Amino acid sequence: MRENIHPKYVGTTVKCACGNTFETKSLSEEIKVAICSNCHPFFTGKQKLIDTAGRIEKFEKKYGKGAKA
Repeated sequence: MRENIHPKYVGTTVKCACGNTFETKSLSEEIKVAICSNCHPFFTGKQKLIDTAGRIEKFEKKYGKGAKA
């Protein structure tokens, strides 16, 4: 490999808006994110499924509830 053409790969601190921080490696020394696995609803178990406009009922009516293929 040729020398002095590759970017510097350094230890990086990732900071989330919730206050969580963790270490990884990247080309930049600090990365700021809005949401991480510590505060994301999918990973925390607080995710709620919302049925807008009765889509689930419409699907069940059209294809039958628990229909087998």
